[in-house]
Order: sequence, then structure tokens, then C-alpha cells
Amino acid sequence: MTETITLHCRQETATAQLAKLLSQQLSQFLVAKPHAHLNIALKGDLGAGKTTFARYLIQNMGHVGRVKSPTYTLCEPYSITLDGKDGFTVHHFDLYRMRDPLEWQEAGFAEHFDAPGFCLIEWSEKAQGTLPAFDIEIELQAGQDEMERTITLRALNAPCKSILDHLPQNVQ
Repeated sequence: MTETITLHCRQETATAQLAKLLSQQLSQFLVAKPHAHLNIALKGDLGAGKTTFARYLIQNMGHVGRVKSPTYTLCEPYSITLDGKDGFTVHHFDLYRMRDPLEWQEAGFAEHFDAPGFCLIEWSEKAQGTLPAFDIEIELQAGQDEMERTITLRALNAPCKSILDHLPQNVQ
């Protein structure tokens, strides 16, 4: 089983394609387990493309409309329909502006970590161990060119290894 995939995306279209492929696998996983919840960490330096990747992923999950950066709101929820079934939500968090690790809990966000769907968290390290365990970690590193990045996906448990098993080892 695949635990880690590292892909070099030379152009923005390759990043978008990877997000699309991942969204298809996440959709299949959630449709098969409609009450499941996943926690996905987006890691990387400022400007590495975390929000851009999140935007592609959420839109490919079926959200029609703008995907806003949650930098100031901390969380933006997106209701999605998968395989004709409602009730799934993507909660996109950006903890960059947090000053205290417990801010997300005080804001009442803990309940989102049980809802069918998944939480996508940028800057999870700002919560310093107060978040539930992650299922998938996606690390983005900016390349030499503005549109170039290296993306590493890590499955942190057995069910998520099957998600990575169905992703390509390269994207164009």
C-alpha cells in the first residue's frame, strides 16, 4: 500500500489535475462510508500554494462558486453533494492568524471534526497539538517558477492508504 507520494508539478494545470484526482478518490471514499470524517493537513511555507490547492480540491468536490480564503474567518464551510447524496461538508480552516492554540476550540470549531466529510486545515501547527489526529497530510513546497511546486501526500492510517493507492505517481 502507498503511504507517501511526491509529485513535481511544473505548471498550475498539474496542481489542478492532482487536486481533481484526489477529490475523486476522496469522493469515492466518502460515498462508500457516508458517515466518515477525514482530517487533512495542508502544510507549507507562506506562498507555497496551500489555499490554491484547497480551492481546486473543494471545487472538484462539487462546490460551485467562489472558494474564499479563511484567513480572517478561520473557517469556511462548503456543503457538497456526492453521488447524488447531500449531507457532506468540507470545512476549510486557515489557522495562520491564531495567537493561541486553543482559539479554534473557543470559536466552537470542535464539532466540525465529527461531521460527515472532511476538515482541510492550513497552518495546523498553530494549534500545537489541540487538533484531532490527521488522516492525510499534504505538504506543498514552492519551486523556482511561480507556478511550480512539489506536493507530497502522506496517508497516516490504513484506510487513507487506499486513497493514495489510486493516485498516479506523476501528473502532467
